[in-house]
Amino acid sequence: MSSALLMTHVVTLVTPHDRPVLHQAALARAAALLPNPQPAEWLAPEIAVDIAFAPSEQIEPRELADRIRTAFGDLPIDVFVQPRTHRRKKLLLADMDSTMIRQECIDELADFVGLKDKVSAITERAMRGEIEFEPALRERVALLRGLERNIVDRILDERIVLTPGGRALVQTMRANGAHTVLVSGGFTVFTEKIAAAIGFQEARANILMVDGALFSGRVNEPILGREAKVAALIELRSGLGLSRSETMAIGDGANDLAMLQEAGLGVAYHAKPAVAAAAQARVDHCDLTALLYAQGYRSDEFTESPSPE
Repeated sequence: MSSALLMTHVVTLVTPHDRPVLHQAALARAAALLPNPQPAEWLAPEIAVDIAFAPSEQIEPRELADRIRTAFGDLPIDVFVQPRTHRRKKLLLADMDSTMIRQECIDELADFVGLKDKVSAITERAMRGEIEFEPALRERVALLRGLERNIVDRILDERIVLTPGGRALVQTMRANGAHTVLVSGGFTVFTEKIAAAIGFQEARANILMVDGALFSGRVNEPILGREAKVAALIELRSGLGLSRSETMAIGDGANDLAMLQEAGLGVAYHAKPAVAAAAQARVDHCDLTALLYAQGYRSDEFTESPSPE
């Protein structure tokens, strides 16, 4: 058997575009922890690199990635360790709030009724897993009663910022045959426009109920939360005839964790500590293009152009 056939795994190192610290000393630190490492293959000069390796025994990718991160100390380098097979995923499920956008939409809505601090505190506890998502959502939505429905357009125009790299992630995966879905515990009044702006093929979220032109303070049941997210992944995977290893999920909160653990590659994106510790993979430093590098895409393969249907 040739040595090339033995290279069953790969470690991918990614650093922020504005802080390229993948110098030779850093590569040497990673290679020293790998069994039978091969020469580095650059995906983007000084930004992202693959090092293939051949484990002599079964490995736990998350544990190996943690050891490599420890070796890097304070260097801003994200680390992915995974099998080389099925690296390029065919299904992407992504959370919206604090993942594909930088804000929490319900907190921005609450700001218009003078309750942002109160609602943000509940949101933070729910995302950390300290309280259950569904009752926390009902409690926060109740505080929005009487808020004008058209305030959503103002929030979208003035406050919502797309996470850097998100459009490149979605459009590059679509250009290579993947199905992309925005699956959010937030609300359809936001997901419909945000999904379209980024380029997702579909979106799933909760429905805020209205009385005339005002929000009623209620959310349509059943609530799309932790269990609904993982159920969506399983449903879509089955419907597309994909294996688990061909799927990717990304999110930041406790209600994303079951989905992340069910995916072939589940990534905690700038996540709450408990979520980052439990997820298969994590992005702590980079933007969303890190997830393209993790799939083995080179920077010259990225696109933000709409994919033909």
